[in-house]
Amino acid sequence: MNYKQKSVMFFATGCFIGNISFAPGTFGSILGLALCFFLSKIEFAMAVGLTILFVFFAIWMAHEAEIIHKTEDPGCIVIDEMAGMVVTLIGLPFNMISVLTGFLIFRILDIWKPYPIRWFERKLSGGVGIVMDDIVAGILGNIILRVSFGVFKVF
Repeated sequence: MNYKQKSVMFFATGCFIGNISFAPGTFGSILGLALCFFLSKIEFAMAVGLTILFVFFAIWMAHEAEIIHKTEDPGCIVIDEMAGMVVTLIGLPFNMISVLTGFLIFRILDIWKPYPIRWFERKLSGGVGIVMDDIVAGILGNIILRVSFGVFKVF
């Protein structure tokens, strides 16, 4: 493996967290919480811009990693879970309630893949296909959190 390929795999696997033999997506989502913490400390517009940039970076890295692995959506790629976790919590307070609830909702949606998440996973390929189902899960998770917090007057 050359330097470029090693760099791609470093990012795509979330600093090699994706190489953990059990629940790599869960560990990738946990790593995504570090990005969520950082983004919660900056202005919302800047956080949204950086999130969009990260999503495009994730698509690129996932695409390149898929080529390196020569297999569709290898399990070691977790940058998609990181991006999905960021989308789940964008614009929400970073506290114990939103982080734990958001993490659980995102993981349930990412594993279960209700419509339209599974549709995106099946219809798109390459890096876009790897990442977009997690982004859709993140969008749905964010909406569920906002509605739940509004109904239960959590914040």
